[in-house]
Parts: sequence; C-alpha cells; structure tokens
Amino acid sequence: MINASDIREHAEVIGADGHHVGTVDRIEGDRIKLTRSENDPGHQDHHHFVSLSNVVGIDGDRVKLSVNGKDAIEEADGGSFH
Repeated sequence: MINASDIREHAEVIGADGHHVGTVDRIEGDRIKLTRSENDPGHQDHHHFVSLSNVVGIDGDRVKLSVNGKDAIEEADGGSFH
C-alpha cells in the first residue's frame, strides 16, 4: 500500500511505459494533482489528475504508475483523457 504522504511536491510522475506523465503539484483526496505548466496546448486552463490507486512505487522524487502514461491522466472533472 502506498502512503500518499510519501509523495513529494514537484516529484516526477512516470507511467509503466516509462513516459513522463507530469509533475506533482499536490495530493487532493485520492488523486495526485499535476502542475498545469506541462499540459498540452488547449489544456493549460485546468489541472490534470492521476489516481493514487495507479501508484505502484515511490523512488525519491519519482512516482511510478501501474498504467501507461497516456492512460494515467484524468481531466479536472474526473473523466479520462486520452
């Protein structure tokens, strides 16, 4: 079980495929809120999130996920983003 308090602000989030997903802004409830500065064009006006249930490991300043990078991101409203 992952302890959310072990996830550091500004840690890199990477998918199971090794692709960079984003950078931790903070934890909100059961999700990791990512910084907006890395969002694709057209998505800079809101935050993306990653479910804590997808976290399989924390290695210092790197959060590792159980899903591929493109499948990990949720829109601010909680819907999937592909």
